Amino acid sequence: MINVLFMILAVLAASAAGLVLYRPLRRQRAMREVLDAADALEARLRAARAEIEAVAGDEGRDPVGDAMREMLRQRLWLRDHGRRASVSQLAEVRASIDDARGRIEQQLNKIEQARAPLA
Repeated sequence: MINVLFMILAVLAASAAGLVLYRPLRRQRAMREVLDAADALEARLRAARAEIEAVAGDEGRDPVGDAMREMLRQRLWLRDHGRRASVSQLAEVRASIDDARGRIEQQLNKIEQARAPLA
């Protein structure tokens, strides 16, 4: 009976230790995913800027500049709040970055469609 009780306590202690160790790993993974998404967006924006300027010139609205500012805003937020941010807050930042990337992709698709009749 004592052995069974000891075994149950050991399993509970191991489970608690696992949970304590798992939370920081989840958070670290979420932070890494946010930073990777921001890096990917920045690389895509740099490539997209040349494409957009080649077709549209320097006139009008600047979707690349808008997305770059959004990305900078998110990076500043991460710098200021990232260490205390919850996994759900990090997921929101990641979604915001993904949305910005989606908007740029839409703009690039429009440019590609505008180029198609010219080719």
